[in-house]
Amino acid sequence: CGTLLILDPDESGLRLFRSFDWNDGLFDVTWSENNEHVLITCSGDGSLQLWDTAKAAGPLQVYKEHTQEVYSVDWSQTRGEQLVVSGSWDQTVKLWDPTVGKSLCTFRGHESIIYSTIWSPHIPGCFASASGDQTLRIWDVKAAGVRIVIPAHQAEILSCDWCKYSENLLVTGAVDCSLRGWDLRNVRQPVFELLGHTYAIRRVKFSPFHASVLASCSYDFTVRFWNFSKPDFLLETVEHHTEFTCGLDFSLQSPTQVADCSWDETIKIYDPACLTIPA
Repeated sequence: CGTLLILDPDESGLRLFRSFDWNDGLFDVTWSENNEHVLITCSGDGSLQLWDTAKAAGPLQVYKEHTQEVYSVDWSQTRGEQLVVSGSWDQTVKLWDPTVGKSLCTFRGHESIIYSTIWSPHIPGCFASASGDQTLRIWDVKAAGVRIVIPAHQAEILSCDWCKYSENLLVTGAVDCSLRGWDLRNVRQPVFELLGHTYAIRRVKFSPFHASVLASCSYDFTVRFWNFSKPDFLLETVEHHTEFTCGLDFSLQSPTQVADCSWDETIKIYDPACLTIPA
């Protein structure tokens, strides 16, 4: 079974605020952009769950349409719309309005597992997906179809993210151990490639505070910080886990704070040295 932990950082570390149990593994979580208490998780039984952290019981609602594991879920950052996308092992992406009990649309085209779905922080109704079919795809909700297909790697792509400072820039992380940057105005070649990980890259995130800084975590047990605008692009390697690192995110409140998690069953919140000095 899976457990959703709501943790509250305080001076002594992390305090458990609330926990919720689900009958299958939980693979991803996304916060509502409009309500600080509401979030959605996705799980191995093909469902999404809507939770309210202000209430001890839950979930408030379950959305069950995917036919296989749901590996990714993301809530739109455009405040005028309440939209969620989910990506599944059933090779589909589904669009949801959490106030509606069924999906609004299903996007087909990927030919393998979808590992990552992420909304554009710039363009309303636009999202990206990354798949085991080795492609990064850009979708338009209004067109109900794919806008751009990028054969981004010659390996499964496990993660993608959209730059917070450029509507045209995305990054992909893959089983080939590489990170690649893509400019949507010209996708024939990556605009940067970052090498250094020695096993598959599980998650990649752009910094919300530094335009050219990003972080990645890998099955090589490390978290790495990069500045793709510098010749020496690797800023720092953090090795504080004893198993695969599988989750990673930047704080939206602190320019220097990062959280990660690992198969060693630990969550770490820390300030890497490279972020405490000017990048």
